[in-house]
Amino acid sequence: MEIVKYSEEWKDEWDEFVKNSNNGTMFHMQKFFDYHTPGKFSFNHLMFVDKGKIKAVLPGTLKQSLFESPVGASYGSIVTPEVIKFSEALELVEVLLEYAKANGINEIMLTPAPLIYQKYQNENLDFALLWKGFKYDLHYISSAIKLDKNRDIIDRFAPTVRRNVRKTFRDFKLRVEVNERYDEFYPILLDNKSRHNVKPTHSYDDLLKLKELMPDKLKLFMVYYDDKPIGGSLMFYPNKQVALCFYNMLYYDYAEFKPIHRVMYEVVKDSTENGYEFVDIGVSQDTSADNPMTPSMSLIEFKEKFDAKTTMRNTFYIKLS
Repeated sequence: MEIVKYSEEWKDEWDEFVKNSNNGTMFHMQKFFDYHTPGKFSFNHLMFVDKGKIKAVLPGTLKQSLFESPVGASYGSIVTPEVIKFSEALELVEVLLEYAKANGINEIMLTPAPLIYQKYQNENLDFALLWKGFKYDLHYISSAIKLDKNRDIIDRFAPTVRRNVRKTFRDFKLRVEVNERYDEFYPILLDNKSRHNVKPTHSYDDLLKLKELMPDKLKLFMVYYDDKPIGGSLMFYPNKQVALCFYNMLYYDYAEFKPIHRVMYEVVKDSTENGYEFVDIGVSQDTSADNPMTPSMSLIEFKEKFDAKTTMRNTFYIKLS
């Protein structure tokens, strides 16, 4: 087995491998990276190849002597086949370390998707990384709802959320619809982010480009009151296991109508009906704190009201010299 730098002629084979892998997501696909403006990132994607066939892939970038994965995406690290033995995972790590030493790479930082994104939960690769000298660098606390088609959705929520959702059913001025009105959603997104002095991860054009490139991977739930857009949830569908709430936003002037409570109900209902195993509501870190691992207690407690439990997003790191 050898590591080969990705080039365009491998694009279809790369994406097909990710699609059929155990732990790959939309954030590992070349089609996803295509939404970025050319030149915004310096990609240095790697492929583990044996006898002309891809055995694993590793998207990322090389900054001086640091290889980092992901870049321009939420999740990265090594994408493995649907079935992988420990000996095979160990070989992948050994080949990566040999490649790094031969190519002047002194540091490697890998952030895989949480365990819930795997078809078959398998920590062979994690242990192989740790055994070969990687250490945990960061842990982010993320929240996910385990879906169950045999359980009533509203009954799973906290009492206050249950009351608020049922109240929205009686308020005929409020409705939720799935559409592609990104022009209505994006001003709400900007308004929300400005309250925290940050900008959205994606520009308006980015979202339109992503929807064009990966139409089956995005779905927009909009909340209206008296036909005015007051909130929404932009869902990403990284793979067949997990539906990801990438943006949950509202106009705070309409917070009394509980648009997020209602749209979360609709999202969980839709994801359950479409066979997903989890709804990932994302990380809950206090971005104003000096320590990036600092949990945002209010955000975590809010997510727990929807029966969300903790799943960690871990970063592995090794310094070779």
